[in-house]
Amino acid sequence: MTESSVLPLAAVLASAVAIPLIVASYRYPNVREGWSVLAALTKFGIVASMLPGVMEGTVYEWSLRDSLGVDFLAGLDFVLRADPLGMLFALLASFLWIFTAFYATGYMRGLDEHAQTRFFASFAASLSTAVGIAFAGNLVTIFVFYELLSLVTYPLVAHNEDEEARVAGRKYVTYTFFGGGVLLLAGTVLVYWLTQGVGEATVAFEAGGIGALAEAAQAEPGIAQAAFYLLIAGFGVKAAVMPLHSWLADAMVAPTPVSGLLHAVAVVKSGAFGVARVILEVFGPGLISDLPLEVPGIGAVGLNVPVAIMAAFTLTAASIIAMRKDHLKRRLAYSTTAQLSYIVLGLSMLHPYAVVGALFHIPAHAFAKLTLFFCAGAIHVETHTDYISEMAGIGKRMPLTMSAFAVGAAGMAGLPPLAGFVSKFYMLIGAGDVAGGYWLFAGALLLSAVLNIVYLWPVVYTAFFESEDRHDAKPVLEFPRGGLFESYADEEDIAADGGESSDDEDRPFEADDENYEYAVDRYPSDADIPERFEGERVSSVDHHGDHDDHLTGGPSAEAWPRRSPFSESTWLMLVPIAVIATGAVVLGIVPDRAVFLELAMRIVEGVFGMPFEELSDVPFDELLAGVSE
Repeated sequence: MTESSVLPLAAVLASAVAIPLIVASYRYPNVREGWSVLAALTKFGIVASMLPGVMEGTVYEWSLRDSLGVDFLAGLDFVLRADPLGMLFALLASFLWIFTAFYATGYMRGLDEHAQTRFFASFAASLSTAVGIAFAGNLVTIFVFYELLSLVTYPLVAHNEDEEARVAGRKYVTYTFFGGGVLLLAGTVLVYWLTQGVGEATVAFEAGGIGALAEAAQAEPGIAQAAFYLLIAGFGVKAAVMPLHSWLADAMVAPTPVSGLLHAVAVVKSGAFGVARVILEVFGPGLISDLPLEVPGIGAVGLNVPVAIMAAFTLTAASIIAMRKDHLKRRLAYSTTAQLSYIVLGLSMLHPYAVVGALFHIPAHAFAKLTLFFCAGAIHVETHTDYISEMAGIGKRMPLTMSAFAVGAAGMAGLPPLAGFVSKFYMLIGAGDVAGGYWLFAGALLLSAVLNIVYLWPVVYTAFFESEDRHDAKPVLEFPRGGLFESYADEEDIAADGGESSDDEDRPFEADDENYEYAVDRYPSDADIPERFEGERVSSVDHHGDHDDHLTGGPSAEAWPRRSPFSESTWLMLVPIAVIATGAVVLGIVPDRAVFLELAMRIVEGVFGMPFEELSDVPFDELLAGVSE
C-alpha cells in the first residue's frame, strides 16, 4: 500500500535546514554544535516515525509531480519513497549521525581544528544527501543525490587544505562524481530507452525488478546487459570494488569523523545500497539469471557471476593489502574495501539467504567499523599516535578505547556474538545452497574472515600484551617488501614496513619533514603537543635507527601513563565509542529482535513474493523462475 506523505521529504530536509543555522552560529561553538545534534535527533525521529508503517507494508511517498504538478524531467518524476530497503539505510544513517555529531565535537575541539563551521555544515549536508539516496524512488532521483553527495563531502575530504588534502579531494571527486556519476547516468539512460520501447518509459524501482525492463530485455539483451554493468560500475565506484577503489585509502587524509562518515555510514554505503537497488529492484534476480553472458572458453554465465567474482577478488586482495599497512587508518581503509565487497558478493549470489546476509551486513559493518574509526580518532587526539608499531602497551593509557577496538575487530572478523557473525553466516548458507561455483565464493568469505583476524588482532595484541620496551614493530607481512625481521632498523634508509623511507607512504613522521604525508591533520595539534600533553609523550620509536626525540606519537621515555576508562579522554568521545561498540554486540546477540534483520527479511519477501520462512522450501532455480514470471 502506497501512502502519499511529506515525511520522506522532511527527513531529507531536516539536516539541510540546519546548514544555515550552523553557519549563522559560527561565533558560538556550543550553539553551532547544538544545531548539529538537534538536526540529527530530528532526522532520526522523522525516519523512525515511518518505521511501524513500513513494517506493516505501507510505503510513504512524496512526488514532485503530485505536489507541484510538474515533471522533474520530460516524462520522469522526482520521487522520494520510504520502502523497506530505503528504511534500512536511512534508519542506520540517521541513528549513527546522532553519536557521530557528539564525537565530531570532541574530536574537532580536542585538536582545536580550523574551519569547524564549514566542517559541521558539510556534515549536515552529507547526511541530507545520504537520506535522499535512501529514499530515492527511481534512478533519476538517486542519481541527483548520488552526485550531490560527492560534492558536499569534498570539503570534508579536503578539510586540511594542504596539498595532500587537495590531491585526495580531487581524486575523490574525479572517481565518485565524474567517474561513478557518468557511468550511473549512462546506465539510467539505457534503462529509460529500453522501457520506452515497450510502452511508457520508466526508471522507477519495483520489488523484484522493473517489469517493462524485463520485457524489453528479451528484444535487446545486449543493451540490457550493458545497462546492468554500467549501473553496477557506477555504484561500484563508491562501493570501492577493485579496480575502482584507490580513492578510498587516499581519503584518509580527512579528519577521523569524516573517515567514519565515509567508511561506515554515508558514502561507501550509498554505493553498496545502490548495488542493492539495481540487483533487487531494477533488474531483479529473475532477469539477471535470464540474461546469460557469453564468456569465451567458458560459455553462458549469469550477469551476476562476473560481479560476484570481482567482489570475491576485492575482499581477498584488500585484506592482504591491509596486512601490510602500519598506519592504522590505512589498514582500516583497506578493511573497508574488503567488507563492502561482502555486501556486493552476497547480493550478487541472488540467493535469498545470501541477500539477507548482505543487507544485514550494511548495519553490522557500520557499527563495527565506526567503532574502529572512533577508536583511531581518540588515539590520535589523546596521544597523537597513528602507527600500530608505536602502540605497544597503549592499552594502559586508553583501556576503554582499545577494548572497544577489540569488539569492533571481532565484528569485522565475523566472530560470535557480534553482528558480523550473523551477516556472514547467512551469506555462507546462501553460498552453500547453490550448486556449482558458489562454493568458491563461500571459500572467499571464509578466507577473508581469517585474514580479518590476521590484520586486526595484532593491533589488540600490541595494545594489551606488549610492553613499550620490548615489542615487535613489524606489519603482519614479513618479507623485504612487507617488513623487517627486527623491531628497529639499523639501516638508515629502510623503514620498518619495508621500502625506501623517503618514498614509503606509511613511514613514521619526522618533525622537520615538511613534505611528510600527514595522515589525519597537520594543524594545530602537532604544534600544541608539549602544552597539551604535559610531557606525557615527547619521544617515539624512530625506525631509522638514531632514536632521536620527536614530537610525534608513541609512549614517552617513561612509558604510557596508566589511566582509568573514565579519564582517558572526554565524554564527548568516550560515550559514542561505548554506545556504538555496544550496538555491534546487541545486533549480534539478538538479531531476531533487531529491526535491521527484520527489514532485510521484508525486502527479500518483497523481491521473491513469498514469506521468508517458506523460501527455504523452494529450490533456488524455481525461486528465480518465479521472480522472472
